[in-house]
Amino acid sequence: MRIGLIFVWTAAIFATAGISRAANSSTTPPHPNLVIIYVDDMGYGDIEPFGSKLNRTPACNRMAAEGMKLTSFYCAPVCTPSRAQMLTGCYAKRVSLPQVIGPVSKIGLSSQEHTIAALLKQQGYATQCIGKWHVGDQPQFLPIYRGFDHYLGLPYSNDMGGEWDGATEVPPGKRKPPLPLVRDDKVIDTMNGDKQNVIEAMYTDEAVKFIREHQAGPFFLYLAHTAVHVPLHPGKEFQGKSKNGKYGDWVEEVDASTGRVLDTLRELKLAENTLVLFSSDNGPWLMEGDQGGIAGPLRGGKGGTYEGGMREPTMAWWPGHVPAGVTCDVVTGNIDVLPTFVKLAGGTVPDDRKIDGVDISALLLGQAKESPRKVQYYFDGNQLQAVRCGPWKMAIMPQRERNRPVGQQQPASEPPFPKLYNLDTDIGETTDVAAQHPDVIKTFHQYVAEIDKDLGVKGTGPGVRPPGKMDDPKPLLVKK
Repeated sequence: MRIGLIFVWTAAIFATAGISRAANSSTTPPHPNLVIIYVDDMGYGDIEPFGSKLNRTPACNRMAAEGMKLTSFYCAPVCTPSRAQMLTGCYAKRVSLPQVIGPVSKIGLSSQEHTIAALLKQQGYATQCIGKWHVGDQPQFLPIYRGFDHYLGLPYSNDMGGEWDGATEVPPGKRKPPLPLVRDDKVIDTMNGDKQNVIEAMYTDEAVKFIREHQAGPFFLYLAHTAVHVPLHPGKEFQGKSKNGKYGDWVEEVDASTGRVLDTLRELKLAENTLVLFSSDNGPWLMEGDQGGIAGPLRGGKGGTYEGGMREPTMAWWPGHVPAGVTCDVVTGNIDVLPTFVKLAGGTVPDDRKIDGVDISALLLGQAKESPRKVQYYFDGNQLQAVRCGPWKMAIMPQRERNRPVGQQQPASEPPFPKLYNLDTDIGETTDVAAQHPDVIKTFHQYVAEIDKDLGVKGTGPGVRPPGKMDDPKPLLVKK
């Protein structure tokens, strides 16, 4: 099935110039700098380029005007799986990280997996991870042992710790260890309570410092924000400044951080040699009400496989190479980032293990209108719930409407199954048209059968690889 690339012209004069530069560029620069800006729990409708009327995001606006919006870019429904996918180019189920893992976990991202950072290091890149990691908190699982030269950040979500601080052991009866701030593999502080108010400024300062120190390039920066995950802790400069409460304040701080990164690249004359990808790890945490985001026109949110849980506000920016002011509605996702970045860096993805993503550089550069990846699978944990190809999405079992406390789940899709939605005409997944399209249903059952042979639909198949494991995990504590 064909998947179209839709060009929407905005900022006409600038966009036309940008398209012209991209179209006339027969080659891309060797070893471009590569940056990922990854927001936590930001909804599809939370920034102005994707329709927000609540949050002011001038940096994102400019990024969209100077770059490309990817309006069918997919992740996973929750934190750990999405980050595993970004780092490995594989569905999280394949690398056995299909669900959220907590502090002091016995599992993490396996050292046997190729990560985007490790593959870029082989091409001579300096690599830095800043922010939320969340694919294993034990020292052996941390970023510096998965291809990054340096790390500064929280090893998991900011609601997973902070009940205690100040001793060398976690007292009996405490469910959560301290919330550790880690540099490389050492805990340098704990980020309890309002200490988190400075965390985004700290991340941004570190990102700017890294860019300045490595401006000779090439470099890879993975800036994984703690924002906008609850508890909300916007910096003092942003508190009370938005018209959308604390959530809007933190969205606007993320936007300002993005602006600082882009402005630094412009100042150092690195913009035309740097690809920046902005996205979110999953949909908005709807159960948090005004402390969470919105999914815009999409149905559902974090924790579910409706579009609102997995389709993310995403932009690609590379002046002179990524066409300016355009919208790409081709199906893409975070599993495609690793092969794309490695290709742009002049490398080759090893063929010793299967990955699920594909190189989408031709799409980003405006040189193609179709994706080399035909199918998007929607997993909730180890369970396949839906499949997309072209405009069609088939749900094979009930999907959760929104993330709610256990016992309050709102069943959104009722029997019979499968259900079929045309996302081109029904982006909100409101109308089941399965009865009208038996040919589409037949084709999609073939896609389900293919993935069942590989990863399994409910259980695990032969293509699932083991996670990293350790027997005796310990809390990460400040050394006294």
